[in-house]
Amino acid sequence: MKGFHIATPEQIKAGAVTDVYFQRTAAILDAKGVDAHVRAEFIAKSFYDGWEWAVFAGLAEVNHLLDGIDVNVRAMEEGEIFRPLEPVIEIEGSYREFGVYETAVLGLICQASGIATRAARCRLAAGSERKLISFGARRMHPAIAPMIERAAYLGGCDGVAVVASAELLGTEPVGTIPHTLVLLMGDTIRATQAFDEVIDKKIPRISLIDTFNDEKFAALEVAKALGSRLTALRLDTPSSRRGDFFEILSEVRWELDLRGYSDIGLFVSGGIDEETIRQLNPVVSGYGVGTWISAAPIVDFSMDIVEIDGEPLAKRGKRSGAKQVLRCSGCHEDDIVPLQKTEEWPERCPDCGSAVRPLIAPQMQGGQPVGPQPQPSEIRARTLQRLVGFAIDWEGELP
Repeated sequence: MKGFHIATPEQIKAGAVTDVYFQRTAAILDAKGVDAHVRAEFIAKSFYDGWEWAVFAGLAEVNHLLDGIDVNVRAMEEGEIFRPLEPVIEIEGSYREFGVYETAVLGLICQASGIATRAARCRLAAGSERKLISFGARRMHPAIAPMIERAAYLGGCDGVAVVASAELLGTEPVGTIPHTLVLLMGDTIRATQAFDEVIDKKIPRISLIDTFNDEKFAALEVAKALGSRLTALRLDTPSSRRGDFFEILSEVRWELDLRGYSDIGLFVSGGIDEETIRQLNPVVSGYGVGTWISAAPIVDFSMDIVEIDGEPLAKRGKRSGAKQVLRCSGCHEDDIVPLQKTEEWPERCPDCGSAVRPLIAPQMQGGQPVGPQPQPSEIRARTLQRLVGFAIDWEGELP
């Protein structure tokens, strides 16, 4: 079969990307004349690898999917930090109106939240003073590259590599020099000089130095050739290098500093994960993180009905009724409370006395958005602000 093996936006909006049992349920309900006004919530019972928190992402696409459908949506904001068992979205309306979209909604938030969470963990590992760029789109289907890199950006990446992704975000794509250019030019210096001569001067000059020669000598040669025009040197694919990568970087850093090139940064990529970031931080000024972010484990959300025709009702093992999540602005502890008991919500945290705020707010009313939709840069800023409260190992100012 020719063509890309993807669902079209029209198929997704039409409810074709659904598990077949939802279609069969709809057919049975229609045949029997049964419908109900329900509330359904989306929660994750636990997170991958014992994570204590995750970053919520994917809401913008959920709102687009449900646009024009007669439902009300309450949800956490994108970029919010949440914990296991906390509802992140609630959809209220006729089950026949939105039940067929359960599969699609889960897909939209499960993957995006996982990617945003991995990006946030890398952001915390890198600290505020080091650049963090998403390099992982090439490891995933190109049709979803913009979604992947949007989620990575929301989670805290400073930039993304793919052109279409950057256009979606309203940013400039970020990249350096590939091994291909060095190979075709036949020399690292010639490739770097060609980049410097041809590419817009506002683009940082970052030379890839591990194609042919020892990194230390290549670094010194390129630094001498470009001088102050050189922003950084990139070392790639550390797993293929003999010896300890930290020691290789330390040696390069030593030789550059000794010769007055302290302003030239070291940028690394290839097999980078959050633990590697922590190890290399003392000698590295920026990271290109690929598969670790783009192939992030999903956040395993599920959807469950918690109310039918105004009456709290849920399946075994679930707490029925609409809910709110309250968070202390001081100690950042959360409490899940019944929505209808607003008069009992505390205004101050009983433990530290700080103000308490609700995390779940109206997002759609009757299938129409409530208020203006935030820009990706605004959501990213929210994520970084929330991370400060959750991460005791954060150092420095917000990036």
